Amino acid sequence: MIKKILIADDHQLVIDGIKLMLSTETDLECVADAHSGQEVLDYLQNKPVDMVILDINMPDLNGVETCRILQRDYPEVKVLALSMLKEASLIKLMLKNGAHAYVLKHAGKEEVIQAIRKVFAGQNYYSEEVSEIIMASLAGQSTKEKPQSPFPQLSRREKQVLRLIVDEFTTAEIAEKLHISFGTVETHRRNILIKLGARNTAGLVRTAIEYGLLED
Repeated sequence: MIKKILIADDHQLVIDGIKLMLSTETDLECVADAHSGQEVLDYLQNKPVDMVILDINMPDLNGVETCRILQRDYPEVKVLALSMLKEASLIKLMLKNGAHAYVLKHAGKEEVIQAIRKVFAGQNYYSEEVSEIIMASLAGQSTKEKPQSPFPQLSRREKQVLRLIVDEFTTAEIAEKLHISFGTVETHRRNILIKLGARNTAGLVRTAIEYGLLED
């Protein structure tokens, strides 16, 4: 039986490269591609797939949140995370949210195909480097001084606004507290939503807490 695969990445070059890899495999077929997590969810509402090859740093809805939603709403869909990001906290969060494999983007065709087949065989797969990072983390060894966030950096003002949102201040109260206009607060809120790939205030709060975005 041919396995249907959806590729989600905000770089068309990556999508085209994976499609080319899969084109020689008779039992694997790329049936769709998406440039954001929201596009993945929109597609799955109407058409099933067996696997989503998922980037993490995407607009609209990032890969971490997308993976969490897939685990909740489409548990039968396998998720293979394909990313340049190597931070232990991020890898563990993807696995916690239901990813069956984590492969780094510099992997070759043979490794990507191997990862796909292992997942379909009911196994998990991690790149060798990813396995080492996980083991080092479990052993209490820090691979970096500070884990890198998968999201674009927030400005000082955006962090101030986000902190007040987390503390449940209204837009009007934030405007008064920071001595800026109501419209400026809304602009900052909209920019933060885009940067964090969240869809609403609840998503902002959850992401800020999970990633420690307000920690100095």
